Amino acid sequence: QVQLVESGGGLVQAGGSLRLSCAASGRTFTTYGMGWFRQASGKEREFVASINWSGDRTSYADYVQGRFTISRDNAKNTVYLQMNSLKAEDTAVYYCAADRYGSIKTRNYAYWGQGTQVTVSS
Repeated sequence: QVQLVESGGGLVQAGGSLRLSCAASGRTFTTYGMGWFRQASGKEREFVASINWSGDRTSYADYVQGRFTISRDNAKNTVYLQMNSLKAEDTAVYYCAADRYGSIKTRNYAYWGQGTQVTVSS
C-alpha cells in the first residue's frame, strides 16, 4: 500500500506557473505508475497526465499538452507536475494517483492523494 500527499497548489494569475509535488510513502515507489487528475467544481474528475515507473514514458491530456510536464524522482519517492501558461479553466483540485505496475494508459488507479487546490485568476 502507498500513501500520497500532494503539495504546491495555490493562487496564480493567468499565464503563470506552479509546480505540484506528490510525495509517496513506501519502499516500492519504483514499481508504481503515477498519474495526475483534476476536478473542477461541479465537474467530473478528469485525467491530466501519467508517467511510467522509470519516468521515460509520459502521457498527457490534449488540453494540457505542451503546457504541463509530469516527472518523477524515484530517489525522493516524488512525482511532479510542472504547470506553465496556466489558464482560468485549469482551476481545480489536483489529485495524485498511483497504481502498482501501472502504465501510462492506466486510468483506474488504486491509490489517491487528498488533493491540492489550484486557482488561476483571469
